[in-house]
Formats: sequence, structure tokens, C-alpha cells
Amino acid sequence: MYNKRLQLGLIGLLSVVLVIGLGYFIFYKDQSEKNEQTVPEEELTHPEGSDQIEKEPEEKPEEDQDILEQVNQVFSLSETGKVPHTPFIAGQTKFKDIQEQWGEPQTIDETAIGNFAAYQDHDVTIGIKDQLAFDIRSYEPGLSDIHFEDIKNAFGEPDEMKYFQDENVNQIILIYHVNSTFQLKWILPKPTEREPNPPVHHISVVTEVQTVDNEDVSLSLDEKIGQMIFAGITGTKMNSDMNELISKYHVGGIIFNGDNLVSPNQTVTYVNQIKKANEGDIPLFFGVDQEGGRISKLPGGLLDFPTNLEIGKRNNPSLSYEIGTLLGKELQAFGFNVDFAPVLDVNSNPDNPVIGNRSFSSNPEIVSSLGIQTMKGLQSQSIVSAVKHFPGHGDTRADSHLELPTVNKTRAELESLELIPFRQAIKEGADMVMIAHILVPSLDQTFPSTMSKKIMTDLLRNDLGFKGVIITDDLTMKAITNEYDIGVAAVQSIKAGSDIVMVAHNYQHVVAVRNAIKQAVINGQISEQRIDESVGRILQLKEKYKLNDSPVGPVKIDILNQEIERVLSR
Repeated sequence: MYNKRLQLGLIGLLSVVLVIGLGYFIFYKDQSEKNEQTVPEEELTHPEGSDQIEKEPEEKPEEDQDILEQVNQVFSLSETGKVPHTPFIAGQTKFKDIQEQWGEPQTIDETAIGNFAAYQDHDVTIGIKDQLAFDIRSYEPGLSDIHFEDIKNAFGEPDEMKYFQDENVNQIILIYHVNSTFQLKWILPKPTEREPNPPVHHISVVTEVQTVDNEDVSLSLDEKIGQMIFAGITGTKMNSDMNELISKYHVGGIIFNGDNLVSPNQTVTYVNQIKKANEGDIPLFFGVDQEGGRISKLPGGLLDFPTNLEIGKRNNPSLSYEIGTLLGKELQAFGFNVDFAPVLDVNSNPDNPVIGNRSFSSNPEIVSSLGIQTMKGLQSQSIVSAVKHFPGHGDTRADSHLELPTVNKTRAELESLELIPFRQAIKEGADMVMIAHILVPSLDQTFPSTMSKKIMTDLLRNDLGFKGVIITDDLTMKAITNEYDIGVAAVQSIKAGSDIVMVAHNYQHVVAVRNAIKQAVINGQISEQRIDESVGRILQLKEKYKLNDSPVGPVKIDILNQEIERVLSR
């Protein structure tokens, strides 16, 4: 009886459990269905590796078009010195005007290149130098819609590519020279195998501040014009003409020719006399043609270097760097700070009477490689390297010392040969480019290169992005004097874009050029702002190389020759 009651009790208990379980099952199933309808869409996506396959979003051409338009807008604005949604212009807007519109920045970061004012509420940081905006950076969130490949697809390979890495970031910087005034920089995480197409982090529109201030502002017009003349001298010691070039005409550079260079002691004495006469003024450029090979002007029994053509046959970039370094040491020992070298002309015409073995090769890649290493060797000794003869003197049959040569090549032909070494040297940090006296009808049917805006400004400055100092070859060469009055040629050259005109011979020619330039400013042919642009570039270069008027000691020829012998013997 007891067992029967126990069995009935268990059956009853199990029934209750089954009823309760069924109730719970029905309740939670209903709740689950309701919850599934209300979960936000992004929470329903399946994690990577799950059994569910997420459908790939379809391509949306209209979105691609939007990105392209956004990239184009950034480029278009950068041509005027602006970034999107910001009213200020690099190189023009003063800091006080920025403060008036946007108030005080949240922070100001002081750096060696300028102060950077952060306006986080505008997603903009502005670089300030001499109270002028020179770098405008946008961190606008929408820029991250643009990716690495979008930029290159829209505008091709950048003019320069740099990298920056610290403990926080590892970035690539794509630099486009949008015109002669502005650079556009795209800053992104460095592409990796995992992320080959990274999004933009920020952009920057940069210009060089070309205001002539502090020391420059106090310069008279005569002093500014003087900085733009590289003058030849007479004799082998200080004389009245030389004194006047310094004290009256304020020339900015002196070139020594062969007849000014008799011995090491005489040369150093003459350089020191000129430095003393110039003491207290802006330091002078002292220039000479010391290419190595057959164009070697320095006196005193220095060992000869092989010709560039012989060096080109070895095709050893490290050797070229060492030779450039030794050339720099030679110049430094004699008191010079500018070498009109290396020659970047491609030796493409065997009948060329003036270039020949001064060129490294008929192969533009060899000319680029060895010429740039020679340039860098000179720069390592604090010598300004003036690469020459732009846009390329290698394919001429005439000597520009005697007549005006013509280069009958198309722009495409020049791009495939003559321009290659110059374009590369500019990317590698060329500070000074010398222009050749040649006529290139495909670029300018009227003027030789040294007087051509199309060649110096449109091609060299705008297309190749050169920011440094442009200097002419000697205006007393017959390529010019057979065709033009030297003063007229100098004025046209400056109007066309040169920063320095070289007048390497004859004191009266120097005076005539200076007077013609001054008169052109007075009568409005050349604006003083145009003069200031060139003087700004010249003084920046002199400051970069820390030129000074300190006297030079005796030249130690034996030590120089030992170093030359050591390098050449290897």
C-alpha cells in the first residue's frame, strides 16, 4: 500500500515538472523571437571564422566618384595654398588674422622649423613662422575616406616620398609639388602586407616663407640687387675695382677665373682681402670651376682627378662621393664655398665641342647616380654645389663661349634623356642650378634658356619643383653678347626667373648689369617683390651653409694630395 502511494506521488511530481518545463520553453522561445527583431543591425553580423557567410557589399561606383571628387578638391585647393573648410592661405595669412577669426589656439608647439598652433575644434593645425602661416594641416575626419591608392590613382606617383617613425607612429608622406609655390603632403600609416591601402591620417599644404625680414628688410635696393650678381674680378690682388664691387655695388658673389689663381698663398691672400673688405656685411659666395678632370682651376700642384667620363666607366657611386668630398676639401682649404659642379649633361653627341669628357656618360642613369653622389660629397664639406647646365648641354654642336647653340629636341625627347639627371638631383637636394646658354625651340622659340621664363620658371620651378637658387652661366659669353646687350639680357633673365646673374669678366660689364637691373626696378619692368623673392632664396642658402667672413689659413697641399692619392689608388 505504501509503495503504491509512493508511485502515485512520483508520477504526480513528474507531471508538475513537465508542465513547468513546457511553460518555460514556450516563454523563452517567444522572448528570443522578439529580441531577434529588435537587435541593432551591426550586432547581427557574424564574427570572422563563424559558419555563417557574410554577404560582401556590392561596389558602389557613385561612392568611388565621391572619393575622386574629394581628392580633386584637395588638390585644387592646395594650388591656392588652402585646405578644405579653412579660409587661411599658406604664405599669406598672418597669425594675428587667424587669431581674430578663430581666437587663441588650444596649444602652441614650438619646434625648430616654426611654432604650430593647434585648433582642435576646427581639426586644423597651422605652422607659424615670422608671424605668417607657412604650413596648414587638416585632420578633418572625412579625409580618412581617402586611401593610399585613391591618391596615386588620381594623380600618379608623388614627386617625393618620405617616411616618419617614432614610438607612436610609422608614417609615409606623399609629397606633390602642385606648383612653384605650394607642396601638398598626404600623411598616412605606412602600407604593410596586412594593410596595403591605408587611409589618410591628415594633409598638409606647405610653402616657403619668402618674406625678406630681419636682416633682409633693412637692405637697400642697391644691396638687394648686389646679392643677385656673381661678379668676376680682375688681377691677383686687391685693387680699386674690387673694392668698388664690394663697397659700392654690394655684389653677393665673387667668381675666381684661371688668371686670378696663381698659387695657393696668393689665392688665399686675395680671398682674405676680399673678406676683410666685406666684413660686417652679408657674407659672400666665393665660387670656382673645380669639376675635376680638365676643368680644374685651383693652383698649387694638386693631383689631377680622372675625367668624369673615365669615372663614369667605373660607375662606382661611392667613388664619386669620395671624389666630391675631396673636391669640397680642396675648395674649403682655399676659402671657396661654391663649386660650379658637377656637370649633369648627358654626353649624347660625340661632336659636342664643350662638354665631352666633362660628362659622366651617355647613359642618363649613370650621369644621375654619379653626379648626385659628387654633389652630396661637396655638400658634406659645406660647399654649395651648382649642378649644370640646365636643361642639358650634352647634345650641341656649338660652343656657347663662342656662339648660341641650338638643341632641336622635343619636350618628350628631353624628358627621356637630358632632364633625367636634373629631375633626380632636385629630388636629392640640389641647392643651386646653373642655366645653360642654349636655344631650345620646342620650349621657347625666342629666348635662350638663361632668358626664358618657359624654361626657368615653367619647367624648372613649376614642373620639376626646384625651390633653390637659379644662377645663369656667364653672361659675358658670346652666346649672349653676340645677340644681346648684356644689361638687357640680365633684366630679361631676372624677369624670366633667375635669382643670380653671373658676370664673370670685365668690371664695366658688372656695373652695366647692376645699373640696368636697378633702372628696370625704378621704371617698373621688375617689381621689388620679384627682387625680394630671389634675395630671400639667396640669403636662405647663405644661412643654410653658415657662410662667414672669417679668414682662411695656409693651404696644406701635401695633405690634400695624400688624401687624393689614397682614394684614387683604390
